[in-house]
Amino acid sequence: MALFKKRTVGKPGEWYYCLVHKKVEEGPECPAKDRFGPYTSRQEAQQAMDLARERNLEWENDPRWHDAQAGPADDA
Repeated sequence: MALFKKRTVGKPGEWYYCLVHKKVEEGPECPAKDRFGPYTSRQEAQQAMDLARERNLEWENDPRWHDAQAGPADDA
């Protein structure tokens, strides 16, 4: 018996952004590894890549996510 049941049909109103086909899809048409979502609207799914870019920039510039600058390595 499978621990997790694979869902092949999406629920009405679930929207995804497919990273392979670069398009919005209703329901999980492509594998989970290739999509963002679920989103509550088509419009929200269309903005998935913009949201990901914004979040990446925030994380890259967040000092809590960076280790202290290391000095020169001491090989001696």
